[in-house]
Amino acid sequence: MKKLFLIFSIGLLFSLSSPDQVSADVAGLTPCSQSTVFTKKLNTSVTKLENRVKKYEPGSQPALALQKQIENTKQRFDRYAKAGLLCGNDGLPHLIADGRWSHAAEFRIPGIIFIYITGWIGWVGRKYLRKISSEADPTQKEIIIDVPLALATMTAGFSWPLAAWQEFVSGDLLAKSEDITVSPR
Repeated sequence: MKKLFLIFSIGLLFSLSSPDQVSADVAGLTPCSQSTVFTKKLNTSVTKLENRVKKYEPGSQPALALQKQIENTKQRFDRYAKAGLLCGNDGLPHLIADGRWSHAAEFRIPGIIFIYITGWIGWVGRKYLRKISSEADPTQKEIIIDVPLALATMTAGFSWPLAAWQEFVSGDLLAKSEDITVSPR
């Protein structure tokens, strides 16, 4: 298990430090700012909203809400175009997850944030269960959560990567082989 954790850690470090790859084309995608289908989608969306606005009296609540929606639609398409996203034949932006730093905001950064948050949740849950296991009736505190203890554990859990590494190095993170029960098959 330690080898697997070490291999995962080295792989994660390697993927974060890999240089940009040079590629002329990404699966036939074009920058959204240059895509005619993307522009047609914008125009179609705005036209549909403008046709709906015509059904209402100018200055009325529905008309103002639709005007706001038109502005939001134009801003969204403008952000996509300025962000350098690539659009396909359908005129929609596509996420590129091939490891290039130029597309890190599309997959790598959200992926790292996801791993951090899920790791934090797991780490805090593990610490809470370890803390209540020494009490007289730990199953009762699994059913009815001790909120002050849980909040204290949650606030201390933000540095979970460092704490996990310290426990891994000290040998406290993983259970010993003799402590793991095996089914008698």
